[in-house]
Amino acid sequence: MGELILIRHGETEWSRASKHTSWTDLPLTARGEEQAGSLVPLLADRRIAVTFCSPMARALRTAELAGLGDPVIEPDMREWDYGGYEGITTEEIHRTRPGWDLWTDGVAPGPAQHPGESPAQVGERADRVLKAVDAALAEAAGGGDVALVAHAHFLRVLTARRLGLSASGGALFRLDTATVSRLGSEHDRPVITAWNVAPQR
Repeated sequence: MGELILIRHGETEWSRASKHTSWTDLPLTARGEEQAGSLVPLLADRRIAVTFCSPMARALRTAELAGLGDPVIEPDMREWDYGGYEGITTEEIHRTRPGWDLWTDGVAPGPAQHPGESPAQVGERADRVLKAVDAALAEAAGGGDVALVAHAHFLRVLTARRLGLSASGGALFRLDTATVSRLGSEHDRPVITAWNVAPQR
């Protein structure tokens, strides 16, 4: 069976400024586009059977520039809904909520259409995506890989769930923009086979 290839989108203005970005649909910066294009060599030797992608423009553009054509858009792969913390940095949150931690405390309520999510709620979405991934891996002729192009916190939660951890276990897995990570197996146990790999730029 193939591996699960995780790709975080390239840089945006808000990711560069460390602002929480979920539903705000920002484009890649010029540097983000360069980052995404530089992923091509890291993926060139993989036989990718199917690509699932977040519906956000920054993820779709990253998939395109990385050479992953015709992705399946998966709404469950959108980023963690940060609620009232959308567009705000952790440093700014700590001014009024010292010691706050996304992974254990969740977020402040946001507008009605974006109320925010708890770690467990993001984990439920990740579990649904993993079911679709497992089906795609099983159907991939000759053991092709499945690629996921999405967002840092979502992919970190998905990794935790794949490894049998709670959603908050995603705190253990730093993930930078425009990087490639791989999840495979060893002795029928899910393992990380590569993590946060950036191409030479």
